[in-house]
Amino acid sequence: MAELARAVMVCGTHSGAGKSLLTTALARWYARAGYRVAPFKAQNMSNNARVVAQGEIGSAQYFQALAAQCVPDVRMNPVLLKPEADTRSQVVLLGEVSDRLSVMPWRERSAVVWSTVQDSLRSLREQYDLVVIEGAGSPAEINLQASDIVNMRVAVEANAATLIVSDIDRGGAFAHLYGTYWLIPPEQRCLIRGFVLNKFRGDVSLLSPAPEELERLTGVPTLGVLPMWRDHGLPEEDGVFDVTQSLAGFSIVIVAYPRISNLDEFAALSRIPGVSVCWARRAETVLHADLLILPGSKHVAADLQWLRQTGIDQAIVAYAKLGKPILGVCGGLQMLGRDLLDPHGVEGAGEGLGLMELRTVYAREKKTSRGSFQFTELSGFWGCLTGVQFDAYEIRYGVTDRLAGVSSANLNLALAGGVGWISGQILAVYTHGLFENSAVLAALFGHSVPNLDDTLDGLADFVDQHLGSAVLEKLLG
Repeated sequence: MAELARAVMVCGTHSGAGKSLLTTALARWYARAGYRVAPFKAQNMSNNARVVAQGEIGSAQYFQALAAQCVPDVRMNPVLLKPEADTRSQVVLLGEVSDRLSVMPWRERSAVVWSTVQDSLRSLREQYDLVVIEGAGSPAEINLQASDIVNMRVAVEANAATLIVSDIDRGGAFAHLYGTYWLIPPEQRCLIRGFVLNKFRGDVSLLSPAPEELERLTGVPTLGVLPMWRDHGLPEEDGVFDVTQSLAGFSIVIVAYPRISNLDEFAALSRIPGVSVCWARRAETVLHADLLILPGSKHVAADLQWLRQTGIDQAIVAYAKLGKPILGVCGGLQMLGRDLLDPHGVEGAGEGLGLMELRTVYAREKKTSRGSFQFTELSGFWGCLTGVQFDAYEIRYGVTDRLAGVSSANLNLALAGGVGWISGQILAVYTHGLFENSAVLAALFGHSVPNLDDTLDGLADFVDQHLGSAVLEKLLG
């Protein structure tokens, strides 16, 4: 029997500690060191997803696969939970929606999917030299330890050298690390090889004697301190963290409804010179935009209701009357139309904003695909995109078409096959990833951004500088 790959795992003291960033950086570092690397996260909860050959996985694991210089695969994120409400999530198992699992209680579901997690992990370990694993939340959530399928149970399954990372900028990092360590069962605790402090600002020498005292209390060394690095270029995974950015320069305002999805596709916009990005949760923010974006939504009808409760719907209509440009992406496309019909009970029917003469019908089966697209002849603000080709992906149930009797003079196809529409200054597309294409950014803004490989190499350089090659090699035994 072939020897299984070694494993390094990154857990955190809490969500947002820096697990995804560190895992991605390690994947690229070990790949550059000559290992055949695969990422793995047993269960991810996120509405940011990417399309791979077999279906969809969390965006973080998609980028980690690219960092590892391997082909993204559903085994790398066998369970994806896509929140639809505070107490309800759609379950994606090995890339495909499972209605049965989606209605199953949490603890029952964990018992059912564990074998899939085991099989996926073992399959990757048989194929690669090293698996870099990301945990979720915190392994010290003792209310969830009995049904754990993503943290220390996975570490034990892979015999993974485990790091615990904590966000020191929040304060209390040493208490978080100490408490996390002692709340993990002893038979799992022995896998913890080191602590990492993330997002540190200031003089590292001022941390002493805390790391030494923490090691005396736990037996675990602090292996490195990662400085605060806001402009690393990797999309944030978990949500909108800053909704008060400056509106200076060319202002792009993205409406941040509660069930926003695939927001990571807009990360490149904040790196363009002279462009500011603001996430809008108040009506008054909308009217300050030079470009208004309605992004994807995991529950369009519910987010439309939120727009109406907040008055943002009226602000969007008023903005459109000013003749300023609007972009709708996927769920945003559906919101811009009139009718949302749901004959199969997939997502919920609703009434759109009525800014485009479109009707959306939700199909029973979800469409997940990647492809190349080309814009037709566009006009106004969007005219510079005429003929531009770009790569993108689709994740949707909706099928959208022009309402009967509507003239093409008022509403035209922007992309073939009903994938995109244009009406005046309003462009609506089903394609995700538009701003991840250099040709699109150059046409709209006259600038591009560093390519993804450069960003991933920068992350590897970052951990090499602050953790060091000796530490990273030693984790492999």
